[in-house]
Amino acid sequence: MTLKAEFEQHAENVKKVKTRPTDQELLDLYGLYKQAIVGDINTDKPGITDLKGKAKWDAWNSRKGMSNEDAMNAYISLAKKAIEKYGM
Repeated sequence: MTLKAEFEQHAENVKKVKTRPTDQELLDLYGLYKQAIVGDINTDKPGITDLKGKAKWDAWNSRKGMSNEDAMNAYISLAKKAIEKYGM
């Protein structure tokens, strides 16, 4: 299985966990996912009234400079932990 195929499989599987992961776990997964798929952040920072958007932007921006391959590997590792912790 290629890295991209494994990444996509874990991205699907993590959506099926029985219990919702913590907000921080979800933000970490989001940031890694966006970095793996898009690369460095390419949008403006949301305003201070958009708390959810700002948190997601910060999570993605914190991965700036990370290669797509490294982001995929980190995402897979985090997804495996979430699936193990929360069950499918």
